[in-house]
Amino acid sequence: MRRFLFIPVSLLLSGCGPLLPESWVPDLSALWEPTPPEAEPDPPGSLAARAPADGTPALRLTWAQGSATALLVSQNGERRLWRSGGGVVVATDGARVTATAGLREWIAGTRLDGSDPLDEPLALLVQSASLRRQVDFMRNDRSPDRMRFGVALSCRLGATQQGPVVLVRETCRGGGNSFTNRYWADPATGGIFRSEQWVGEIGAMRLDVITPPS
Repeated sequence: MRRFLFIPVSLLLSGCGPLLPESWVPDLSALWEPTPPEAEPDPPGSLAARAPADGTPALRLTWAQGSATALLVSQNGERRLWRSGGGVVVATDGARVTATAGLREWIAGTRLDGSDPLDEPLALLVQSASLRRQVDFMRNDRSPDRMRFGVALSCRLGATQQGPVVLVRETCRGGGNSFTNRYWADPATGGIFRSEQWVGEIGAMRLDVITPPS
């Protein structure tokens, strides 16, 4: 249990004279913890946007406060974890962002009701699809009273041919939120190489594939 030291006000008033030496007065800053800093974007003009020379899979992340290149740090099938040098962390399942860390608000987890239509983006050219999912949010200070669990989102996905690419739009509502995610896919393979996805309080994050994973 943390102990708090009580000091009579009369002993701290300057008008009462130097009753105690300055070196004795305790530093009270340790009685609270500051909010953790947010992750840093890459510096302006950084060369980090280039593909890694060693071929490591990489994404370019862009959000309202800046941009950063995130490298693949772990993979289990289609589930991948990416991290930037400044501390932005993004978890993806296929093309979908399922968790984030390092920003002001984090996505702590995502649960889908059924299969993800993004797994077959070209099929959305023929028939649109619905998806329900639940998302958990937390602040970067991990304050329990600011956590939000099970925010339910109802989404509708459809795709159109836009010149040389297939554009998938995902319109979602729920939990007081309304937004549209966009995904750009190769019409030959269905591989999604760019997306703009809502990630909570900061709004949309853009993900561009610099070096695709194997």
